[in-house]
Amino acid sequence: MEQFSRTRRLIGDAGISRLWDSKIVVFGVGGVGSHCIEALCRGGVGTLAIVDSDRVAVSNINRQSIASFSTVGRPKVTVMQEKLTDISPEAAVIPIESFVLPEHVDALFASLPFTPDYIVDAIDTVSAKLALAVYAKEHAIPIISSMGTGNKLHAELFEIADIRETSVCPLCRVMRKELKARGIEHLKVLYSKEIPLKPADDENDLRSTGRPTPGSVSFVPPVAGLLIAGEVIRDLLER
Repeated sequence: MEQFSRTRRLIGDAGISRLWDSKIVVFGVGGVGSHCIEALCRGGVGTLAIVDSDRVAVSNINRQSIASFSTVGRPKVTVMQEKLTDISPEAAVIPIESFVLPEHVDALFASLPFTPDYIVDAIDTVSAKLALAVYAKEHAIPIISSMGTGNKLHAELFEIADIRETSVCPLCRVMRKELKARGIEHLKVLYSKEIPLKPADDENDLRSTGRPTPGSVSFVPPVAGLLIAGEVIRDLLER
């Protein structure tokens, strides 16, 4: 697989084999998830299951690797699968067009044709994030969870830490409390100490959701996704 020749110079044949044999499930194919998935594939991971229920929207174009006017309206997992197949034709890519509900997490994992070596949580819903953390702990599967990336402009402030060591991030605060209630003390997360900006009000948005959708830019969620991919790859190589 010539596309990994530069990677082989860094990690050797054993490292390439380790990554190719690895099986990862990524939840969320958005600004963070799409770039993370692409980096995992370009890094040489051989099997990827990707989970998302959404379709590409015009508003995704500013930050998601799969989003362009030619893909608007198509399922995100389908577009992502096509892109990965073009990058690494021999990789196994399993698209799962599904919304992640806490009560369906066990069934979703049971439907996979493999036991994951790693779980990446790049979704927005707190209840689903908690359910994934609980499942990972119960089944001793490594997991990394993305915290808030919206309303931020400084991607250089992202860091990877245990949830107990986080501060400032509002989502981290909620997750710390809820994880503690579930008896989970540790969770590897990507987060930022940057104080979130207040997005401008959008009357249409407020009428439809009752709360403002977070603002986002082209370079913040992608950096988060790449940092997560790097952490996962390093973890897999160190096993």
